[in-house]
Amino acid sequence: MDEFGADYEDMGTFNEDSVDYPDYAAKVAHAVSSGRFERGVLICGTGLGMCIAANKVLGIRAVTVQDEFSARLSREHNDANVLTLGGRVVGPDLGAAILQVWLSTPFAGGRHQRRVDKLMSLQNSSHLPDE
Repeated sequence: MDEFGADYEDMGTFNEDSVDYPDYAAKVAHAVSSGRFERGVLICGTGLGMCIAANKVLGIRAVTVQDEFSARLSREHNDANVLTLGGRVVGPDLGAAILQVWLSTPFAGGRHQRRVDKLMSLQNSSHLPDE
């Protein structure tokens, strides 16, 4: 358990060697998608590539966040289940504040549930939704 009160598993990397970020995004996204973990956090240079890769996994709603306001709304409105942060974009103190907000903010449900359902239905569709 960490200082935020969250149980976690560090899925790497464990050294300074160059790696392919989609491999790590896949590990975390599949752990969340399978229900092994409720949420996941990914960190790379910008968070952007990790976000793209994680969102390829069925059931994932990954967001790249650079401020506390977006962290809160990504949880309240979008029920984001993977957070990606950019270590070259967000400093350690702001990153910790973003993580605290993101971990402690519940999904608001209500009208937002309908929208999340529509987001999730896009994963199973190759056509435009009916208007």
